[in-house]
Amino acid sequence: MKSKENLIQFGLLLTALSTIAILLLIALFIFQEGLPIILKVGISGFICGSHWSPQQGQFGIFPMIIGTAWITVGALLVSLPLSMSCAIYLSEFSTAKVRAILKPIIELLAGIPSVVYGFIGMVILFPMVRNYFGGTGPCVLSASIILGIMILPTITSIALDSLRAVPYSFREGSLALGATRWQTIRMVVLPAAKSGILSGIILGVGRAVGETMAVIMIAGNSVIIPNSFLDPVRTLTANIALEMNYAIGDHRQALFATGIVLFITIMILNVVANTIARGGVKE
Repeated sequence: MKSKENLIQFGLLLTALSTIAILLLIALFIFQEGLPIILKVGISGFICGSHWSPQQGQFGIFPMIIGTAWITVGALLVSLPLSMSCAIYLSEFSTAKVRAILKPIIELLAGIPSVVYGFIGMVILFPMVRNYFGGTGPCVLSASIILGIMILPTITSIALDSLRAVPYSFREGSLALGATRWQTIRMVVLPAAKSGILSGIILGVGRAVGETMAVIMIAGNSVIIPNSFLDPVRTLTANIALEMNYAIGDHRQALFATGIVLFITIMILNVVANTIARGGVKE
């Protein structure tokens, strides 16, 4: 019996180590392919350069970094109020029966393919943006709305779990002291669940930064620094997807270098999210 348990433990350990090994191999491959062009152009020239023209040897990704940031911030502005409202309602106001119905429906949004979101954006959002705001339709605003909907289930699910993890005695104590229900939520429950909520927000940001297909379809794909939410932009992920098929030489290496920037960004976001979550557990 003991030997069987040891064998199972060894198998689980081997599986865990293989996952780490795969991650390391992916990182090694990306860095091996992308570092030469970064060293050739220079880190500042690559990250802060404002011109992307591979045919002319210009590999500045700064406009795409700004475009990614604009869309991510816009997605948060769209998603955060909706996500927190859903999480607070399901945690504090809804009945168990309503929660059992609504929570799976919200989580189902995460299973819809991104190309479907992109198609919806093209068919529905483009005409609305043109009619009410002006512009051509493909822009930061359209991409922000679609991405905001796409990251909504991630933030909502984690925020809901964090709110429900707050002991009910916290709520009872606040109500016993004369606080209203909303005051209890705002001054007791939300602060107690802030670590989990922040982790969900950061993971949602990571999802927005890494999204590709929907962004290609609705962001406009112009390599410019946007001045408003109605300007078309190109994100880092979209740049890789659009050009990798025909890139060779330095151009191909520059796309892998873009992948390095994305890889580091996502890793930082995940580390921050895990650190915040551990801090919440310690409290």
